[in-house]
Amino acid sequence: DLGMVIVDEQHRFGVEQRDALRAKAKSGTSPHLLVMTATPIPRTIAMTTLGDLETSTLTQLPRGRSPITSKVVPRKQHPNWVDRAWERILEEVGAGRQAYVVCSRIGEDEEDGGAGTGKGGTGKGGAKGKAKAAQEKEPPTTQAAVEVFDMLRAGPLADVRVGLLHGRLHSDEKDQAMRAFNDGDIDVLVCTTVVEVGVDVPNATVMVILDADRFGVSQLHQLRGRIGRGAHPGLCLLITDAAPGGSAMARLTAVAGTTDGFELSVLDLRQRREGDVLGSAQSGTARSLRLLSLLDDLETITAAQDFAREVVREDPGLDKHPGLASMMRAAVDAERLEYLAKS
Repeated sequence: DLGMVIVDEQHRFGVEQRDALRAKAKSGTSPHLLVMTATPIPRTIAMTTLGDLETSTLTQLPRGRSPITSKVVPRKQHPNWVDRAWERILEEVGAGRQAYVVCSRIGEDEEDGGAGTGKGGTGKGGAKGKAKAAQEKEPPTTQAAVEVFDMLRAGPLADVRVGLLHGRLHSDEKDQAMRAFNDGDIDVLVCTTVVEVGVDVPNATVMVILDADRFGVSQLHQLRGRIGRGAHPGLCLLITDAAPGGSAMARLTAVAGTTDGFELSVLDLRQRREGDVLGSAQSGTARSLRLLSLLDDLETITAAQDFAREVVREDPGLDKHPGLASMMRAAVDAERLEYLAKS
């Protein structure tokens, strides 16, 4: 007897995943649906505008949160700024606080099923086979969590306690690392996006995101939300090799310029587009709507939506508006109509 579905961190779910939850209701019933996110994805923005999805916006910080300052660190242009990032971590740790260092991948052996620990595998071919494969592949341009963990422990953060957390650790190891960080036994946690949601360590005040251009807008905003959760303000440093003046650098600069999730969602919409609201594509340029732009025609869309609701309220079956009924049937078939109901 399903009557209500609540989806938290909505941006992490696909169209069909969210709809499958509603489909658990008995035939003929449509449960209420509440979706929540700090950074709506392009499709959600489209559905709030074109579909029947109402929006409630919470603009205040939750109780106990502190403001977060974000800065872009262009590694190629200012390599000394990276050194300063490690110094800022040391300063915060010296003041009794903690930090995250986030990487976009785990380690060199991700693709062959290794644990990301740098140990040799036991599969056929052994170390020689792997070495040959490594030579044939182009060297990665991003910094892996395992490598960064070793580098920081041996170099700029040698005097503080550094921990490692990523998705390929055994569940007991992950729990142990997170518990140690939570208890203050680890000063700096080198990690992947496993900390993107659900991690609450009020004492963590600094986050350094390496290769920040490899992350999406929603991910960056969610990751950044792991700091500033206590009495002290947060500092997020977005380290990147992105070219100045390029779209990636523009995206990072925009993320650094605001902590407003809805403002960032408009940026995401402008870059990724809304996809097909009459289909399953959540983003991209492939779409069924040919003459409308959510960014350029919002006033027209809003006026049309208000008019449509007024007409349907007075004439649900469109019996008095045969012309509108004919246009609707020609534009929207049964399959597409189903997608309009999907969040």
